[in-house]
Amino acid sequence: MMTFGRIFKVSVFGESHGLAVGVVIDGVPAGLAISAEDFKADLDRRRSGAPGTTPRKEADAPEFLSGVFEGHTTGSPLTIVFRNCDTRPEDYASFRKEPRPGHADYVADIKFGGFNDPRGGGHFSGRLTLPVVAAGVVAKKFLAAALEDQFSIETSLKELGGSADPEAWDGLIAAAAAEGDSLGGVVECCVGWLPVGLGEPFWDSVESLVSHAVFAIPGVRGIEFGDGFAAAAMKGSEHNDPFPLTPSKNGAGGVNGGITNGNPLVFRVAFKPASSIRKGGVPGRHDVCIALRAPVVVEAVTSIVLADFLRLI
Repeated sequence: MMTFGRIFKVSVFGESHGLAVGVVIDGVPAGLAISAEDFKADLDRRRSGAPGTTPRKEADAPEFLSGVFEGHTTGSPLTIVFRNCDTRPEDYASFRKEPRPGHADYVADIKFGGFNDPRGGGHFSGRLTLPVVAAGVVAKKFLAAALEDQFSIETSLKELGGSADPEAWDGLIAAAAAEGDSLGGVVECCVGWLPVGLGEPFWDSVESLVSHAVFAIPGVRGIEFGDGFAAAAMKGSEHNDPFPLTPSKNGAGGVNGGITNGNPLVFRVAFKPASSIRKGGVPGRHDVCIALRAPVVVEAVTSIVLADFLRLI
């Protein structure tokens, strides 16, 4: 399915080298002030151009097709599209016969009987994270309004190419680019304030739904909350968070029993090295490290999940 959520529902559409990509958001409350300018900061964070990112240049200008009237949401489904202009479909002509290693080319061809769009990965492309980021902007506006501006979220790159030293990253990117190779990375997300009680104790736990949404991002290979995998090597006395809770000791990452406990929600996401590499004989314009532009995407899907939780209250 291309739709996520129960009340705050997000559906993405389009292909990497088609006419456009976009999103339909159902369940947006009426009356939220919204304009194209509201999207600029997050869209710029995702934009290519920095060393290690694809040279593909797109305007990424949001167009509102429905759900907005005189600068406010109407309560009907909000539809936003982004036109694709800098496309090179000829770069991908051979991928139907020769699937690229690490990509969805082969499985998409089999699953959809050869009718899938193979250009740039089609609907499986990282280009589809653009409308996701747009949906995240809307979700954050709702969260700020619902939580009376106490809501905060910060997402950043914590590790690149196996190094946690930001001063080493430029050199690692340059070396990988020169070799025609790619690098992975780790992104951390911290939601600074949430009410106690969001989430359910089983299938719809906070960790379950955040993980569900995060794994929709192309290139994700793992997620951990709080102490994460390090907890397996700890003793209970080391991992347990004593009450009253403090952000300085947050081994649970802000969740107990699948429900927010009032501490910051903290988790980390591992991104694989990009599969499209010149060293592997893949033509086209590619990111050396997809994790460089991933923090805002992780932030967006997290905000979408939390907006849906709040709409259920």
